[in-house]
Amino acid sequence: MAEMMGGITGWFIADKIVAYLFIVLFIWGASNKFGKKGEFNDDFTSLDNMKSLQGFAALGVILHHISQEYFFQEEGVLSLFVNAGAYFVALFFFCSGYGLIKSLDTKKDYLKGFIGKRVVKSLVIPFYVNVILYGLMMFIVKWPLEPLQWVTNFLGITMMNRYAWFPIVLALLYIVFYIHFRNFKNRKAGFIVIGIFIICLGIHTCICGHVAWWAGPDNWWMDDNFWETDFKWWMDEQIFWFNGEWWANSAPAFLTGLIFANYEKKIVAFFKKKYVLKLHILIVITLLLGMLNNYGQAEFGYWTEWEGNGPAIGDKIVTYFTQIPLLFVFPLLVFVVMMKYHVSNPVSRFFGKYSLHTYLMNLAAITMCRFIEVPDALVMVGDVKNNLFIFAIAVIVLSVLLGMLEHKITTAVQSLIYRKPAPVAVATYVRPSLLEEDGEHTTKTSLAAEIKSDDAADKKAEEKVEAEPAKKAEEKKE
Repeated sequence: MAEMMGGITGWFIADKIVAYLFIVLFIWGASNKFGKKGEFNDDFTSLDNMKSLQGFAALGVILHHISQEYFFQEEGVLSLFVNAGAYFVALFFFCSGYGLIKSLDTKKDYLKGFIGKRVVKSLVIPFYVNVILYGLMMFIVKWPLEPLQWVTNFLGITMMNRYAWFPIVLALLYIVFYIHFRNFKNRKAGFIVIGIFIICLGIHTCICGHVAWWAGPDNWWMDDNFWETDFKWWMDEQIFWFNGEWWANSAPAFLTGLIFANYEKKIVAFFKKKYVLKLHILIVITLLLGMLNNYGQAEFGYWTEWEGNGPAIGDKIVTYFTQIPLLFVFPLLVFVVMMKYHVSNPVSRFFGKYSLHTYLMNLAAITMCRFIEVPDALVMVGDVKNNLFIFAIAVIVLSVLLGMLEHKITTAVQSLIYRKPAPVAVATYVRPSLLEEDGEHTTKTSLAAEIKSDDAADKKAEEKVEAEPAKKAEEKKE
């Protein structure tokens, strides 16, 4: 596009319009208690609001992935989302940690069958369904993969879909959670164990780097001749697990979610007193941690192996530790704000329902749209340079359609494997469920309703017991 006066281009204006429209989504359907002293949203951690938050995060991740495309960065389009991926993923981790503690507190025998239901059913099956779909797509387009790579990709040892790291990391965190809380009751110790595991996971990603740096001579990845003569497919970027700091840099938010859920009443009560003051203090702390994160990224960085100084593991580790505090505190700030202001609208709820699947199919959508060109047509989506927004819209729509398809297939596979036995009629009182069938937690309203229902049932039973002796005495007298 031609430049406009003052150096402002059409792409610059378009970028700001996209950012504005994304922000507008946070106004549509808002529940606002700011300016109302002493009033708070008691449902800010309800299932609906959690799902809506995950919906925003899912859309944000899709836009983040699009912003990583070369031409988008060259033109400065979607600049708001270029470095925002870690923050959106942190919200997913927080909600997952929060849900585990709430379910542990409210579901009877929650850890019984945990691995089968929460790990295999909810994470492993979606992961392998995604692997099969990606494999099918690659086979159809004749994607050039080595025979061994087909095998390792289908086994999940290497990455068929390099965006599919999230369910792997979440499954590992779930397993650590299960092992500790299945054997020990001390929650503080459990939080420490999980925190140490997250830190070790992050350090491990720093050691792994982005390529198999250990597989050749020093700085082989900087040598064009090596790529042409000695390079093997498994030495490339993001082939193995943990090839990339994004595998772990958002995971501290999982610990935040666990702690917040465990101490929710105390935390909420603390912030309700002098809310405005404490909110501003938390904002300042978050901004300072953001400055620390920016310093680490600028002075050290995660991609330092491309400076020709070897894998530069030390620089990566320093960067990781300057980023941990920010991604630990950031989700807390979000939920403290939600005490006064949260949003739920059809867009956020839709993306919340299909969040995992749109995320998993996003790379497939991006890859397809890179190569979609119609000869002699007015619009060629694959000509990304001249059709940035057509490309972006096509990716979003295709991510949604493919995500819905994967969700349907995954649900069918889950139902087939975890087929429920036919219900058996019983003449006993059945306690109503605290939680929605697929939910992680419940609202205070539903909890209060159950308690009231239980009290009524108990009272009725007590009256029956008290009336029984009198009834027998009357029958004997007759």
